[in-house]
Amino acid sequence: MHGTKYRITTTSQQQQLGAEMGGGADSHGHRPARPAIRHAKLKMLFVVIATNLVSVYLFSGASLSLNMPASAPSIHLWDSTALLRDLNATRDALSLARAELAFLRGQCGTSSLLLESVLAKLGAVHGDAPAVQDFNGWTEEPTGELKMAIEPHRLPLGYSVNFGTDELFPGLGFACRNFQEELTQYMTYNASAECPDDEALALQLMLKGCEPLPRRRCRPRSPARYVEPKPLPGSLWSIPADTTVNWSPYTCKNYTCLVERAHSRGGSYDCKDCFDLAGKERRRWLTDNGGPGFSIDSVLQSRPQGTVRIGLDIGGGTGTFAARMRERNVTVVTTTLDLDAPFNRFVASRGLVPLHISLVQRLPFADGVLDIVHSMHVLTNSVPAAVLEFAFFDIYRVLRPGGVFWLDHFFCLGPQLNATYVPILDRVGFRRLRWKASRKLDLGEERNEWYVSALLEKPMT
Repeated sequence: MHGTKYRITTTSQQQQLGAEMGGGADSHGHRPARPAIRHAKLKMLFVVIATNLVSVYLFSGASLSLNMPASAPSIHLWDSTALLRDLNATRDALSLARAELAFLRGQCGTSSLLLESVLAKLGAVHGDAPAVQDFNGWTEEPTGELKMAIEPHRLPLGYSVNFGTDELFPGLGFACRNFQEELTQYMTYNASAECPDDEALALQLMLKGCEPLPRRRCRPRSPARYVEPKPLPGSLWSIPADTTVNWSPYTCKNYTCLVERAHSRGGSYDCKDCFDLAGKERRRWLTDNGGPGFSIDSVLQSRPQGTVRIGLDIGGGTGTFAARMRERNVTVVTTTLDLDAPFNRFVASRGLVPLHISLVQRLPFADGVLDIVHSMHVLTNSVPAAVLEFAFFDIYRVLRPGGVFWLDHFFCLGPQLNATYVPILDRVGFRRLRWKASRKLDLGEERNEWYVSALLEKPMT
């Protein structure tokens, strides 16, 4: 027993040994099914070959023909050029259908307005009273051009996603409903013809708060002998030709009259000498002589060089402040109204940008976009304190962080300064950079009337 050696084998080793001894049989005496394995490999090879043949056929750009009606569009598999052509054709057809639909809607709207106008006139002849007395805030139901201009218009199909509404509402001043008779007169004209000569009526409506006015479908009359303005930079200090504008609403009938009234006695014009570009107007904002005002250069030097680029002048008269700033490569838009003179067209003739809005209108700029806002002799105690506060907050809104508000020659009475206006500026949140206050002298007599000039910064944070 002690000389005997034992060998322990595993199951796999036993199977291998049995195969060697038994000529390929397993431990149970069965042979493996070799033909079945060969058949499986042949099937796999056939599947691979068939798949490759189908892929080659599809990617070759061949078209698949189906038994479909003749009106059905053809289907192209993997042909990107044909597919793009079909998509473009479908898009063009859809755009054409949308345009035709919009045209039909416009025709229906025009026909509806005409029919309503005829029915309203027939009802007025027969003494019929409207069944509903409240027409969305209007005392009478708007008709004709007025109704077309103020009613909402449905947007083309698919655009409501971009606008957030399926109708486009025109801008119209809230107070327009209070002056429907004047507004109806303003909107009474021949469509596609010359507009009535009614600038004075438009200005009256604006000053009554009917701003913005509705658009009109007519063409303003051009001057009979219009003369083109001089090119820059000469236009900045040139008086336009007398035939540049139509003069019917104004006291002066030409620019010569406007220049000469600066040297005449009497008259209570708001801007008596501002058309005389060779006189006092040419000397404005050039010196910082210790009075209540600042010079343009001293204001620009208070800011990092080149950071004052665009701005606004509120109530800028004939645009001299904007002209001085343009000479220093600063673009300034001037707001002005045509009160007793064509201020807007005079500003434009100088190569500057006029903006025809009133003091109470929200400034048409986005938040935080302007480098400087200037105002002289406009924002004063003649404006109600509540209106001033709204205006100051709106100026703060349109200034960028670090932008400056130049309040130039603000006029008020002594008791008003600390009791009313300083608290308003503090509530707005401006930071004072410069502040000058001095009494107003009238014929050598010192009164308790004050001029204040301030350079105020919108904080960076």
